[in-house]
Amino acid sequence: MHGYAREFAEDLRRRGIEAWALGEGNQLELSISLPADETPTVPKIVEVGPVRGGSFGDFAQLCEEIGRSTGKLKKVELLANYLSKLSESDLRVACIFLTGRAFSRADTRTLQVGWSVIRKGLIQATRLTESEFRRIASAYGDAGKIAYEVLLSRTAPRLNSLAETRNWFERLEQARGPLAKASLLAEWLHHSNALNGSYVIRILTGDLRIGLKEGLVEEGIGRAFTRSTEDVREAHMLTGDLGETALLAQKDLLTTAKIALFRPVMSMLAIPEPTAEAAAERLKHDFSSTPAFAEQKFDGVRAQLHAGADRVEVYSRDLHNISQQFPELAALSFSQNLILDGEIIAFDANKKLTFFDLQRRLGRKRARDLFDTDDIPIAFMAFDLLLLDNRSLVREPLHLRRLLLESLALPKLIQRLPNQVVATASEIEAAFIAARDLGSEGLVLKDPSSSYQPGRRGGSWIKLKRELATLDVVVVGAEQGHGKRSHVLSDYTFAVRNSENGRLETIGKAYSGLTDAEIEELTEHFQRTTTRKIGRLREVVPQIVLEVAFDSIQPSDRHSSGLALRFPRIKAIRRDKSIDQIDTVNSARRIAHLSR
Repeated sequence: MHGYAREFAEDLRRRGIEAWALGEGNQLELSISLPADETPTVPKIVEVGPVRGGSFGDFAQLCEEIGRSTGKLKKVELLANYLSKLSESDLRVACIFLTGRAFSRADTRTLQVGWSVIRKGLIQATRLTESEFRRIASAYGDAGKIAYEVLLSRTAPRLNSLAETRNWFERLEQARGPLAKASLLAEWLHHSNALNGSYVIRILTGDLRIGLKEGLVEEGIGRAFTRSTEDVREAHMLTGDLGETALLAQKDLLTTAKIALFRPVMSMLAIPEPTAEAAAERLKHDFSSTPAFAEQKFDGVRAQLHAGADRVEVYSRDLHNISQQFPELAALSFSQNLILDGEIIAFDANKKLTFFDLQRRLGRKRARDLFDTDDIPIAFMAFDLLLLDNRSLVREPLHLRRLLLESLALPKLIQRLPNQVVATASEIEAAFIAARDLGSEGLVLKDPSSSYQPGRRGGSWIKLKRELATLDVVVVGAEQGHGKRSHVLSDYTFAVRNSENGRLETIGKAYSGLTDAEIEELTEHFQRTTTRKIGRLREVVPQIVLEVAFDSIQPSDRHSSGLALRFPRIKAIRRDKSIDQIDTVNSARRIAHLSR
């Protein structure tokens, strides 16, 4: 009757009742006091130390040691010593946890646990009041550190193995709704000591925050079992599962790793070059054969399509299953098992569509009717073939993969991306101009003799892209960053001026391009000039002028200017310019060739 849970909670808080919306699904957390004789008792705290061999406590202690170590070699040594002593089952689990995840990259399950659930779980586990929790949390900008301080001396710890922790994560994933997840989390945290609980929270948030990248874990595996780091890395790229890769290393079976259906791998990447001349120079030095293949670089969604006898799945470049966003692809049937690499683009033969048209299909949370007429039509532009009839092709040369791709009978919705042969800077420039004239972002050059290298930005692919233009804008909003930038204001919303009424109108948001020192400087400035805080966003006095580059401008109702920049990135802080010298909405429309 009241409306949305968030609004109801705000109303209750104004009336002096602690109430908080728990996120999606409009579930509400409402604190109701119990009579004194019904108040739950807190179990007696039992201090326990970690036991050696397969315990989660050992894992947490290892992470602490790694976090205190500054040198790469020391981190690898600690990893190798730890991993070499684990059983097969514990090895698999530990290696996945060391990536800061509960499940491997190839495992597409997600925990769907946000900060509201974590906050609720910590409060329930420790019997803290909301105000007590906020007082502790306000001193830290990191969920793991908050968890440690909240749990310290407030729980009844017991020993948990790596396997038990993994099973608990699976139960958490299966729980439906934030209330059920918060209850499960509270139960687990109440029986964890502060250190172990903090690392459970870090895994939930996807970042251990100990300076440990996947590459170092791969080196640790190689050293633990005296295998080549390169072999470990290649096997991991194919399996997408660092735990499985560690087992292969332990058994000296790394060379047996293969790409498989419905187990997506990281996309092969291209090295950017700014000019045709630079691309031609790199082609001479890095490619094993010339001339090169040249393909249009479409402005769409990079995707892998996996097709089996009675199942088709589509995965994004970050390995998430996006089949429900594109049900027409998932409904296709193929005569052979295959994995295609390509780009999903908005496509209509009768009119020009762009990535901005495709955007409204991204992030869809529920499947829609296959014949929904409101959907933007799409096509899958296939440019590589990674598996055919259960034969892995990733180690085969590109020219063979392309021949096999051309030989396939494919549904109409799947189009093969055409390529041409180029060898000189003038030929590359001509192909680039032709691609831009067709509405593409640019050009990708590929070595015909190259194998497919998942996740690599090697020298076998080169992309030629040029920014469309730059705009001088003024920052009107700043937000805290994520990860290592969670303590600074590094995400900036910016605006241009409406020349007709003089108002500032937003046109985009950017977080890349500045140095750490510049971000620290701007953080201090924006903290001083904040006029209003709305959640994470600080509205600030419009003084800082930035030069922002971008790839395109499209109409959009997300910003008050009616426009949005595609791939905005900060080129420079324009200390020489004042707010009176920023660009206008009309100048942005002219760049985009848009009329009023």
